[in-house]
Amino acid sequence: MIKTVIAEDDFRIAQIHEEIVNGLEGFECQAKAASAAELFDLLRTCDIKLLLLDVYMPDSMGVDLLDVIRRDYPEVDVIIISASTNTEHIKKAFRYGVYDYIIKPGSLDRLQETLQKYKAFHYNLSLASEMSQQEIDEWYSGTERTLPESPAPIYEEEPLPKGIDALTLRTVQECLKEMAEGITADEMGKQLGASRTTARRYLEFLISINKGEAKPIYGIVGRPERRYFHR
Repeated sequence: MIKTVIAEDDFRIAQIHEEIVNGLEGFECQAKAASAAELFDLLRTCDIKLLLLDVYMPDSMGVDLLDVIRRDYPEVDVIIISASTNTEHIKKAFRYGVYDYIIKPGSLDRLQETLQKYKAFHYNLSLASEMSQQEIDEWYSGTERTLPESPAPIYEEEPLPKGIDALTLRTVQECLKEMAEGITADEMGKQLGASRTTARRYLEFLISINKGEAKPIYGIVGRPERRYFHR
């Protein structure tokens, strides 16, 4: 479970972000902070993995908190969500290693997409003891690159079909490898924090490139359930 704190002084926006976080499989909003002082109280007392941080806090600028967070709470990852388009704020945020910088308004779809990629990123890191340059490039940038000296990618053709993201595809394949008993599209959707339809699209794509297979499994009521296996 990715325990998350939201630092946002607008309670309406904070509530919306909380609903998005709690609506994704694998995430849980631990608490919300309306000020920098409240945030540091939470950092001291809660086991937090991810922080959604606004730049404009009533008692401090969010980007000015990053050096303290990096020094005292290095295991906490940060995603900035702010109306600030100030270049200095953006430069400072990335200088201190924020995972993403999302500009309000209209940030809700972007936030959901970023959280899904963040989950996939850390899921992949938990599976690998070593990474190739290609994997680092893909997981860091979210784009697929072909490097001659790197291992062959999952899918050799460029570009990937519409609706298939390289990072998510790799996550689905790695998850499939670990599921010796197979997995349904619904179960895979929960692993990804995505819909059943999205999960099935990736699973069926793996079948189309001979990286997966499906078998009908009959349940209690006799209706076949399609389970997917790694090939």
